[in-house]
Amino acid sequence: MSRIHLFLIYFLLIVSIALGAWAILKTPNSPSGQVVQMDERSYPVQAFTVTRDSIRLFDLPKNLDFAGEKVPLERGDIYERLEREIYVNAYWESNMILLLKRSAKYLPAIEAMLKENGIPDDFKYLAIAESALMNVGSPAGARGFWQILESTGKEYGLEISKDVDERYHFEKSTLAATKYLKKAHAKFGDWTAVAASYNMGQAGFSRRQEEQLHDNYYELYLNDETSRYLFRILAFKVIFENPGAFGYHFKESDFYKNPTFRTVRVDEDIKDLPSWAKAQGSSYKDLKLYNPWLRDRNLKVKRGKIYEIILPE
Repeated sequence: MSRIHLFLIYFLLIVSIALGAWAILKTPNSPSGQVVQMDERSYPVQAFTVTRDSIRLFDLPKNLDFAGEKVPLERGDIYERLEREIYVNAYWESNMILLLKRSAKYLPAIEAMLKENGIPDDFKYLAIAESALMNVGSPAGARGFWQILESTGKEYGLEISKDVDERYHFEKSTLAATKYLKKAHAKFGDWTAVAASYNMGQAGFSRRQEEQLHDNYYELYLNDETSRYLFRILAFKVIFENPGAFGYHFKESDFYKNPTFRTVRVDEDIKDLPSWAKAQGSSYKDLKLYNPWLRDRNLKVKRGKIYEIILPE
């Protein structure tokens, strides 16, 4: 077939498609065949009207604090930044429902550990902002509920090896986080700065304070992530403390719960964790689910070391 024939076939095909599209755009019963103009006049005005009846608007608290330190909501930019995070999270319904349900498994224990170690209760919302109370990892190498880097974890007494990574250990990582927060407070003197420095690092936050001649978080120009970070924590606080105001209504039975655990103390090597779990009357799935700090299929135990493994009763 010659190039001329191919060109004619393509040309006829294009014309056919164009004529079909033109026919679709015509008014079906219009004798004039006039093309329908799809502009804003084709729609009722009320369809585009946003009201409190169609899209719910929330009233922010008139007074708010973080760890007892006032949030200056009277300032326009502060109010707007908080409102942004509240709407982003309150209207991400699937995520918020799961967060609220999941929180019942962990927040009571976190609250108790924070109180015992002299850390304000509001820092439980920092763990939610960091990981959504899941043992996740970041591209930067942070791990666990508190998103602890390897170097930081080792500095605060966590074991991190091929077999064991205690950044995934709920109680031990929470204790390490309280030590870090307490040290940061000794450096900065206020809890708001402590929370911000948890996101960008103590050294980085100190540099911004020195460069910009301000110590107060709300007066600093920071990267987008850290600028939003504290307000994300505050949004969780506002929503969690009054979920019904945001449309989240739960019965006690709706919340997730942990099973009752038994503790097995281990002071010698386990060569095959699946076989060991089965011998304990449990399963490898439950072993890994409730002991995510076990990172391999075996466990080497140094002399004098004792691990406590929890299993459902």
